[in-house]
Amino acid sequence: MENINALINETSPYLLQHANNPVNWYPWGEEALNLAKQLDKPILLSIGYSACHWCHVMAHESFENDKTAALMNDLFINIKVDREERPDLDKIYQMAHHLLTQRHGGWPLTMFLTPYDQIPFFGGTYFPPEPRYGMPAFPDLLQKIAGFYKQNKTKITEQNSSLAQALQPKSYYDIETNINSKPLNAARDELAQQFDQHMGGFGGSPKFPHLTNIERLLRHYVKTNDDTDGLNMALKSLKKMALGGIYDHLGGGFCRYSVDDLWMIPHFEKMLYDNGPFLTIYSQAWQLDNQSLFKRVVLETAAWVMREMQSPEGGFYSTLDADSEGEEGKFYIWNPKQVEELLADDYPMFAYHFGLDKKANFEGNWHLHVYHERQELTNKYGLTIEQVDSSLETAREILFDERKKRIHPGRDEKILTSWNALMIKGMVTAGRIFEQSDYITAAEKSLKFIKEKLWVNGRLLATYKDGKAHLNAYLDDYAFLLDAVLNLLQARWNDEDMKFAISLAEVLLEEFADDSQGGFYFTGNQHETLISRSKSFGDEAIPSGNAVAAVALGHLGHLLGETRYLQAAEKTIKAAWSYLIQMASPHSTMLLAVEDYLFPPEIIILRGETESLKTWQAACQKDYAPQRLCFAIPNDAQDLPASLAEKKPREIVAYICKGYQCSAPITRFEELVASI
Repeated sequence: MENINALINETSPYLLQHANNPVNWYPWGEEALNLAKQLDKPILLSIGYSACHWCHVMAHESFENDKTAALMNDLFINIKVDREERPDLDKIYQMAHHLLTQRHGGWPLTMFLTPYDQIPFFGGTYFPPEPRYGMPAFPDLLQKIAGFYKQNKTKITEQNSSLAQALQPKSYYDIETNINSKPLNAARDELAQQFDQHMGGFGGSPKFPHLTNIERLLRHYVKTNDDTDGLNMALKSLKKMALGGIYDHLGGGFCRYSVDDLWMIPHFEKMLYDNGPFLTIYSQAWQLDNQSLFKRVVLETAAWVMREMQSPEGGFYSTLDADSEGEEGKFYIWNPKQVEELLADDYPMFAYHFGLDKKANFEGNWHLHVYHERQELTNKYGLTIEQVDSSLETAREILFDERKKRIHPGRDEKILTSWNALMIKGMVTAGRIFEQSDYITAAEKSLKFIKEKLWVNGRLLATYKDGKAHLNAYLDDYAFLLDAVLNLLQARWNDEDMKFAISLAEVLLEEFADDSQGGFYFTGNQHETLISRSKSFGDEAIPSGNAVAAVALGHLGHLLGETRYLQAAEKTIKAAWSYLIQMASPHSTMLLAVEDYLFPPEIIILRGETESLKTWQAACQKDYAPQRLCFAIPNDAQDLPASLAEKKPREIVAYICKGYQCSAPITRFEELVASI
C-alpha cells in the first residue's frame, strides 16, 4: 500500500517529493508543533529544497527506507520545510546550527528541536545511512538523540536558554555614527586579498560567483575613476565564469556554484535568484568593457529564462534540478564520439574549443568548458572571428536540439515573489542596455502576475503554485520588488507602477522597520512568533534584504523628496555600521547604500513627447553610471506625486537634481549631453 503523509496537501514541489515517504512528515504548523508537545517527542526538522542534490541523496538513503522511517516515526515528530518558501525558518535554524556546531550549515539541514519551545539541541546537515565520511550512521544517531533527550532534559533546557539568547538579533545602533568612506576602501582591500589571481573570483572551492563583490568593484572603479586593478578583478571573474562549466554553453544560464577552483564542474542546479543578478552584472559590465562574450552570455541567458523559466501566467519559476534520471549533471554531459557524429566537419574546432580532445572531466564524461578562446581558434584554423562565431553557433544549435531529446531535469514551478523581483531587475537591465524590448515585456508580465496573484489587500504574499498564493511575504519580497519596480520605471514609465512602488515602501516602514534600533526585521509585525525575529545585514546567496531596502528607499526618497524614506535608509546604515567596520566585503550591497548616502544619486526627470523622450533617455543611460537614475515621464502622465508633478511638461525638458540640489531645466539636447 502506498504511503501518504501530511505533506500531500502542500503546494511546494519539494514537500510533495516527500509526500509518499514512509516517514510521517508534517509541514511546519500548529498541528505538528502541538503534537510534539502532547507526546513529549522531540522534533526532527529537515530543511531542503527541490533542486538540492544531497537532499535527494538523503531522501533516497534514509527517508525512503522503511526501517529508518520507522525509527523516525517512533522517536520524533518529523517536520519537512522548503527553505525557499520558509526562509524565515531557514535563517533561524542555519544560525542555530552554526552556534551549536561552529561550522557553516547548508542543505539538507537536519535539526533536532525540543517540543515545547522549538529550540534545537543538536544538528547537522547530511547524514549517511551507515558510518561514512567521518559521520555517524543516521539510524544510530536517531536513537542516540532520542535517548539523550529523555535523559538530559535539564541540561538541554539550560543550553537552550543560552542558545535562544544568542539567536536574538544584536543591535549596535548609534544615532551619532559618522558614516564615512572607510568601509568602501576596506572592502576594496579585502577583495584584493581574497581574489584568485589565476581564475578570478574570490576564495577557493566550492567556488561561488559572489556577484555583489563584483558589483562593488565596478562601483569603486567608477567612483575613484582610476582603480583599473579593481576593474580587472571584476572583469576577469566575469570572463572566467562565462568561459567555465558553471555556464551552460548550449542553453544559456548559470549553475549555482563550481565544485572546483577552475569554474569547470558546477553543482548543476540552476536557480532563478542567481540568474537575475547575472543578467544585471554582465549587462553593466558590458557597458564598461564591450566584450562580445558578455553580450552573448546575456542574450543566451535571457533566452533561456523566457524559454524555460517563465510560466504561461507570467511569473518566473524557481529552479531546475541538478539531477535528471537520478544522476547529477546527466542532462548536460557529452562524449566525444557522439558529438563528432553530430557535428562532422565542425567537430575538430568545437572539440579544441571545449576540451573534448582532452581527458574526461566529469565522472568519465565531458562537460563543456572553454579551454581555448575564440581568438585562438582564428589563429589555429586560419579563420576570421566571424567565421569562428558562425561555426560555433551552428554547432551549438545542433547539440542544443539533440539535448532537447533527453529527459530534462525537474523544474520547481513555484513562483516566489523575491526571486521574481531579482529576475525582473535582470531582464529590465538587459533589455534596456541591449535594446531588447521583449526582455522588458517579460519583466512586465512577471510584475503583472505579482500584482494580480500575490498582492492581496495591500500586502504581498511570498509564494504561488497551482492557483494558490500563500505565506506572508518577507523583507526580501518587499525590498527586492521595490528595487525592481524602480528599475522598470527607468525602462518605461507607468503611473500605476509608481503608485505601487510607494505602497511597497509604506508597508516596508509599517511592517518591518525597527524604529528604535534601525534596519528592518526579516519578518513583518503580523508574522507568526518564532524563536527569533532575525535582522541581518550581510549578503548571502542573495543580496541582503536590509541593504536592498536601504538602497531602494534612498532612491525613492530622492526621487520623491520624501525624507521618511531617506531617514529609514540612514538608520539602516547606522544599524549595520559596526558590522561594516569589522569586515566590509561581506556587506557589499550595504556599501551601495553607504555610497548613495555619501554621494547622493543624480536624478534626471525627463518630460516630453514619446519619441523625444526615447532619444534623451538613451543618452542618459548609454554609459555605466550606477548613481544616475533617469525617468522619462510622458506629458500625458496622470496623478503624479507632487515632487514629479511640479516638473512641468514641455515639448522636451530635463530636470536634473544631484542630491538635494536641482539645476535649471534643460531644453537643448546638446546641453543635456554636456551636463551628464
